[in-house]
Amino acid sequence: METVSLLPIDFIERAKKLNTTLLADVMDCTGSMDYRIKPVSSGMEIVGTAMTVSLRPGDNLFLHQAIYSAKKGHVLVVDGKGHTNNAYLGELMASSAQALGVEGIVVDGLVRDKKALHELKFPIYSKGFNPNGPFKDGPGEINEVISCGGIRVAPGDLVVGDDDGVVVVPADQIDEVLRKASEKLSYEEKRLEAIAKYSHQEHPDPMSLAPKWLESKIKQYQE
Repeated sequence: METVSLLPIDFIERAKKLNTTLLADVMDCTGSMDYRIKPVSSGMEIVGTAMTVSLRPGDNLFLHQAIYSAKKGHVLVVDGKGHTNNAYLGELMASSAQALGVEGIVVDGLVRDKKALHELKFPIYSKGFNPNGPFKDGPGEINEVISCGGIRVAPGDLVVGDDDGVVVVPADQIDEVLRKASEKLSYEEKRLEAIAKYSHQEHPDPMSLAPKWLESKIKQYQE
């Protein structure tokens, strides 16, 4: 198993100022996992370096190994093959991961112990819950390229999760994506200021509030 180096702290701090929608927008509306992969509780957020885990459907042996191999700052991204007959983890494994400094866990599959996970407030994203426990026989893989939630995830990618879902930024695109997302954040903040100002004007022209790109985009359908 190869060790995955953590992303530079600069990348992490920049990403924490953004959100999944900004990142997905500047990646041409891609990079988001299946909408069914959601935080187990509202308000959970993840920003960290991907450590990937591939599991046999219904078996979590290699997820156990990944938890105790991860470094503080890693996000475990788990290809559970979308299996829905067994949960891959619950309170005990989540508590261990939290104690070891893991940033969070994203699972293409199910988990259990919903109430306990809610109270733990450790970021876990999954497709839902099932009381059935997993097997512990393997096989599996750690730190190989996987598919999770319908997208490619490689060890060392940037993982960002919030209430809207999970976005993965390929390692070789992180700097550019963060720069573009930061610029889009500035644009959106200015747009919100303009909207607030507009609401206090008397009989303003509606088109004065429209984004600048609208006219050129719609023109082709008006000729």
